[in-house]
Amino acid sequence: QVRLVESGGGFVQAGGSLKLSCEGSGRILNSFAMGWFRQDPGKEREEREFVAAISWNGGSTYYADSVKVRYTISRDNDKNTIHLQMNRLKPEDTAVYYCAATPGRYGSSWSSQFVGAGYGMDYWGKGTLVTVSS
Repeated sequence: QVRLVESGGGFVQAGGSLKLSCEGSGRILNSFAMGWFRQDPGKEREEREFVAAISWNGGSTYYADSVKVRYTISRDNDKNTIHLQMNRLKPEDTAVYYCAATPGRYGSSWSSQFVGAGYGMDYWGKGTLVTVSS
């Protein structure tokens, strides 16, 4: 069984930066596409939204329009870890950020499941809260 554990959330003022990490265990994740979703604490599960994704080898990345340019996703397969560097944070970025993983995604359609509320994901972490004050 795959276990994903997020860290790095916290409180930051608008314009600031945070770096989230997600460490996997239980299986080696270098064949998994991985990514981040977020959910406003006051909203329902179906309102979870995609943020960023990275292919199994880190060669391709994919971002939601709302975070493009401000966020950078990366991975270190030797450490079974992915990161999300978040810059120029805005109050509307406030959310619980969830790490997600799905195995066996290759080729040009590797990111096809990183959409919407992420129902195509196979594994989830428990989330880390990011709060951005205005």
